[in-house]
Amino acid sequence: MSQLATEVSTQAGTAVSTEVRTEIKPSVVTPSGTGAGAGDDARKARTESLKPLVLDALVPTASYYLLSKGFGMGTLTALGWSSVVPAGRTAWGLVKERRVNGLAALILTANVVGLLMSLIAGDPRLMLAKDSGITATVGIAVLLSVVAGRPLMTAALKPWVTKGNAARTAAWERLTAQRGPFARLERTFSVVWGAALLGEALLRVVGAYTLPVDTMVWLGGAIAAGVITLTAVAGGRLVVVPMEKLVEEAVAGR
Repeated sequence: MSQLATEVSTQAGTAVSTEVRTEIKPSVVTPSGTGAGAGDDARKARTESLKPLVLDALVPTASYYLLSKGFGMGTLTALGWSSVVPAGRTAWGLVKERRVNGLAALILTANVVGLLMSLIAGDPRLMLAKDSGITATVGIAVLLSVVAGRPLMTAALKPWVTKGNAARTAAWERLTAQRGPFARLERTFSVVWGAALLGEALLRVVGAYTLPVDTMVWLGGAIAAGVITLTAVAGGRLVVVPMEKLVEEAVAGR
């Protein structure tokens, strides 16, 4: 609230004091990285960073299960249609950006393996082990990406550590470039997931050939869900929590 007093003289020589009150809305000034606007920016940044993960991995995988389990399509048809997005994303990366889209190429490769295994029919135990072949392909690819120095699981890890915040993202880049403990944690995350997926695949293959078929029909899904849940918890405690702490320290300049 500001108050402006002016004195106006009339022609008769009498001075009349008038007050003109003007209400001014205070401008909202928030520190960098705080306030509603910054929160919106953080959510937007996180959404953008998660977009490749959704398009390259979640959409194709969900499409396969929706088409095969929900709409009753055959395995070959469901795998074929669910391969459209990763195939397109892989081709786009090669032609437009002149690089291989790691996640899209990985899902496409897993689908191709599934298509090839689906051509082998007649053995119910082999059909039970088919999904394990896809999971094993993903697990091996993730482990090889660590050896190549480009951990595939970073695409899923980075958004949750940086939280879409520009300062945290910049800190991530600095810490990764230093090739110290932070970079080791980044690689560890992919190692944990790659080993877990490969182990889950081997466990289901053993079950497919040692347990009754009827048992493995439901137990296979339970094993997959259990392994994914435990890996997510372990990865969070072993990698995500310490990485978040390192990023916060880097942002604070410590």
